[in-house]
Amino acid sequence: MTESPDPARFTHVTDWVFDLDNTLYPHHSNLFSQIDAKMTAYVSELLTLSREDARKLQKELYLEYGTTLNGLMERHRIDPDDFLEKVHDIDYSWLVPDPVLGTAIRQLPGRKFIFTNGDRGHAERAARQLGILDHFDDIFDIVAAGLTPKPARQTYEKFANLHAVSGPTSVMFEDLARNLAVPKALGMTTVLIVPRNFEPTFSEIWERDPDNADDVDYVTDDLAGFLSTIVETQI
Repeated sequence: MTESPDPARFTHVTDWVFDLDNTLYPHHSNLFSQIDAKMTAYVSELLTLSREDARKLQKELYLEYGTTLNGLMERHRIDPDDFLEKVHDIDYSWLVPDPVLGTAIRQLPGRKFIFTNGDRGHAERAARQLGILDHFDDIFDIVAAGLTPKPARQTYEKFANLHAVSGPTSVMFEDLARNLAVPKALGMTTVLIVPRNFEPTFSEIWERDPDNADDVDYVTDDLAGFLSTIVETQI
C-alpha cells in the first residue's frame, strides 16, 4: 500500500534522514523482536522479575520515557553501555541483503544519515548486513543524542546542528508517526514506513499514534520502491 511520491516534493531535498529499526530493514524480518526479547530478559534479571512482569514493566517504561533504556536509567540508574551491549547482542543473519534499496540510497542526491534510538554498533552491523552501510555519510545514535531518545525535540535539534541539516531541504523516514512530529515542525518532508502488505484502513495506521496523522506526508510499505521512484526522476 505505497503512496507514490510526488517527484516535485523531493527535488529540493539535500539531506535524507532514515530511522533504522523497522525502517531501513523491514518489519517482517523480525530483527527487532530479538532486541525486544533481550530487553525483557535484561529487565527480568536486573529486577528479579518473571518474564511476564518484566515485559509489562518494559512496555510501561517505553511509553513513559520514550525508550526502555531511558526509563531504566531514570528509575534504576543502570549503566547505559552495559544495556546497549547486551540488548544488541543478536543474530544479524536474519537480515537479507537488499541491493535494490542500496542502489536507490546510493543514487539519492545529497547526504544520507541514519538517525536511531539504538547505538552506532547496532546500526553499523544491521546496515552492513543489508549491504547499505557504505552509502551513508554518518550515523547519529542514542549516544550522540546524549541518551535522550526521539521524539524529544532537543535530540532532533542536536542532530540538525551537528550536521547542519535544514528542515526545509530534508526528509525523514520513520516507522513511528510520533517520531515525525518534530521533523514536520522543523519543516522536513515526512514519510511513515509501515509493515509490508499492510492493508488495514488508514484510521488503523494511526492506532499507535492517533494524534500524529497531520505530521505524516507520505505512507509506504516499500521503502526501496518509494526511493526508486524518486531517484528515477532525479538522475
